[in-house]
Amino acid sequence: MALVEEQTSVVGQRVVDIGGGRGYFAEAFRRAGAASVLVEPFREAMGGSGRRLGYGLIGDGRALPFVDGAFDISHSSNVLEHVVGPAAFLDEMVRVVRPGGLVFLAFTNWLSPFGGHETAPWHYLGGEMAARRYEWKHGHPPKNRYGEALFKLHISDVLALVEMRTDVAVIDAYPRYYLRWARPVMKMPGLREVATWNLVIMMRRRIQAATPERPVHRAQQALHRTHQAIPENSPTSIHA
Repeated sequence: MALVEEQTSVVGQRVVDIGGGRGYFAEAFRRAGAASVLVEPFREAMGGSGRRLGYGLIGDGRALPFVDGAFDISHSSNVLEHVVGPAAFLDEMVRVVRPGGLVFLAFTNWLSPFGGHETAPWHYLGGEMAARRYEWKHGHPPKNRYGEALFKLHISDVLALVEMRTDVAVIDAYPRYYLRWARPVMKMPGLREVATWNLVIMMRRRIQAATPERPVHRAQQALHRTHQAIPENSPTSIHA
């Protein structure tokens, strides 16, 4: 939340936290004076703490149950790498924010040391191999199983998805857990994929945006190829 407050005060702001699990971010926003809402696709992921908040909804981040411009801030932390259809997820993050509102997106990129989550660092040898090794060692599959609840997400592809949009302006993009002096790594395309553990992209929805039909971008094509084989009954193919 502190990263959001570097851009704007959250006092009195309407905030939606998408994929917020047990509601820690939504609760923190409320403590800071915001009117926050939690949207989580899985009831069990909310846990008792999330369900007790009283302002959590079960919903799909790719089809949010809100009207356009309902919020001042949309927030998502470490969710995008678990989503089938990240472009649709981003569309919704932007849609539900008012013109001039803030969009905060943070995710773990695949080639980072933690890209495989609990299967790291073996994901460097392949996501499927890493998942099988984890199951062999622990006797059960990983929670974030590659191809079901975890997908390859590259910084270059996500930045391309953002940059192709006419309805947002990128305020900043930087490694989340590094000191400010490390930000120049973002200017090194190959290095940033490995050296950045987690990426923050801060955007503001434009007050007026050009609305020409956007061509299918190479980044969308790459993300589609990555996810097109995922079955419809995948845990991430959820519905509200």
